[in-house]
Amino acid sequence: MPDASPVKWHLGHTSWFFEALILGEDPAYEVFDPSFAYLFNSYYEALGPRHPRAQRGLITKPALETVMAWRRHVDAAMESLLLRGVDHGLQARIRLGLHHEQQHQELILTDIKHAFFANPLLPAYRKQPPAPRIPRARDWVKHDGGLVEIGHGGTDFAFDNETPRHKVFLYPFRIASAPVSNGEYRAFIEDGGYRRPELWLSDGWTLVQEQGWDAPLYWLRDNDGSRSQFTLAGVQPLDPHAPVEHVSFFEAAAFAAWAGKRLPTEFEWEATAKGFAHGEVWEWTRSSYDPYPGFKPFEGIAAEYNGKFMVGQLVLRGGSVATPPEHMRLSYRNFFPPSARWQFSGIRLAEDL
Repeated sequence: MPDASPVKWHLGHTSWFFEALILGEDPAYEVFDPSFAYLFNSYYEALGPRHPRAQRGLITKPALETVMAWRRHVDAAMESLLLRGVDHGLQARIRLGLHHEQQHQELILTDIKHAFFANPLLPAYRKQPPAPRIPRARDWVKHDGGLVEIGHGGTDFAFDNETPRHKVFLYPFRIASAPVSNGEYRAFIEDGGYRRPELWLSDGWTLVQEQGWDAPLYWLRDNDGSRSQFTLAGVQPLDPHAPVEHVSFFEAAAFAAWAGKRLPTEFEWEATAKGFAHGEVWEWTRSSYDPYPGFKPFEGIAAEYNGKFMVGQLVLRGGSVATPPEHMRLSYRNFFPPSARWQFSGIRLAEDL
């Protein structure tokens, strides 16, 4: 799948990040293999040409053992650099590299799940199945509207797209205390949700027709007509009380229209997030991934990290079961194109008051 990468590439790319953006300034560092700069660059135009993303899965060499040896080489060089001391600017870039690696820890899980699903044997990544959920009532968190402050304002780490902190005006609204469940989404399907064009945004309806969507990604139809779901633990019975996941923005918006609600904006989500539990699925918002007023990208080579993607993407908030805990901060802005389904993405409803 063009959007996903093999585990070996993620392992190499995260070491390349430290080699290219940090160790490249250390005159004592010896590059492990000059050809790796082409293989493991992701999207940094300023650092030269790179292997096409959609063809990463065709790379058979270097072997995994070589990639792991490269990682040990980079780790040793980083330890040596840190022991010699680094200035404030380099400290900030190292911290960025650590959080960048955490992002790829999550991507390893989302990408390997898709790779295993593409395997006709449907292998499991792990043996332990997810624990059954208990039903829970949905409450609503009300907000009176008005001026609120949005964005990261502390001194701890945040990505550049989370800043600067700024004021946003909200109209009165309320937001659901829990994400939409599999059982609720199944009711949408059974009510003809994927056959009713009036519920869908135009581009979403086109995808439904072209790609034959009739359920979330990884939902399976059993011989008796019941539903099961492919998980990291392989094929499991569909838990009606678990949050629905692996839906696109278009599916989330269609469900909200069917339910007589809407998706929250990212500002509504952040303003009320302390009032509800989150972190099981990334939650689609109705907000375009745009720069905040006064946005400034990271300095130097890292300027390409986020800002260049601020067009044609939608913001997701919250975090998922695959997200490192340090990324669960309320100001974190994830972003994907509206058709993306392979991430652990779900739905939280909102409505005007």
